[in-house]
Amino acid sequence: MYLRPYKKSDAETIISWCENEDIFRKWTSDRYGHYPITGEDMNHKYTECNGDCSEEDNFYPFTACDEDGMVGHFILRYTGGNHNILRIGFVILDNKKRGRGYGKEMIKLAVDYAFRIAGAEQVTIGVFENNKPAYCCYKAAGFRDVETEKDIICELFGEKWKICELSIDKNNYFS
Repeated sequence: MYLRPYKKSDAETIISWCENEDIFRKWTSDRYGHYPITGEDMNHKYTECNGDCSEEDNFYPFTACDEDGMVGHFILRYTGGNHNILRIGFVILDNKKRGRGYGKEMIKLAVDYAFRIAGAEQVTIGVFENNKPAYCCYKAAGFRDVETEKDIICELFGEKWKICELSIDKNNYFS
C-alpha cells in the first residue's frame, strides 16, 4: 500500500463507499448538511473551502492505493495553532477491503508520514463511540485513549454520539 495526494477524480469512488447515511455520518460527522453528497460537493469542500480549515495551507487530503487501485482515504490537518500536532480525519476505507488489515496499514502510513515528513510531535484522531471497528483499528495502529475534561458530543439522527479522542506521540511511536 502507498499514499498519494488526493485527486478530484477520487471523489466519486470515495463517496461510493458510503453505502448508507450511517456510514456517511461516521465518515464526515456533521461536516456536510445533506446526504447523499456528490463528487462535486466533496471537491468544493476540499478545494474551495480548504476542508473547513480557517488557516491557509492546513488541509492535506490523501488517498491510499494498492496494486488494484484506491483502497482508502483520509485527511491531515494541523491543530492547536502550531505545526506540532497533526489530526487525522475523514477516514474511510473501501468496503471490500474491511477486516483485512488495510485500515490499520493506512493509518500507520498516515502516522509515519506525520512524524517523518511533516515533522509532527503528536498525531490525534477522533472516532465515534458507536464505531467500534474504527476504534479497534486505531488502537491496533498504536493510538491511546485521551482523557478529556468534557465529553465531545455530536447530535446525529436525533441521537447524541460521543467522540472518543485518541493520540500517539512521536516518542512512543514504533513503526
